[in-house]
Amino acid sequence: MEWEYKVVPLGTSGFLGGKVEVSQLEALMNNLGRDGWELGSAFGTNEGYGRSRDVVLLFKRQRKKT
Repeated sequence: MEWEYKVVPLGTSGFLGGKVEVSQLEALMNNLGRDGWELGSAFGTNEGYGRSRDVVLLFKRQRKKT
């Protein structure tokens, strides 16, 4: 079985960062899910002093045979 991957960085807001617009995230995940992408992992990137610069989402789906 072969996989393909998609990396989606989401910018954050808020004084210390780390706040993601939930409705935007939900819409993004639903759209990718309709295209067969499955969330494999998510993590925040540290800007320093406890601030999160981005949230990174890693998706995968089975590669289609051509």
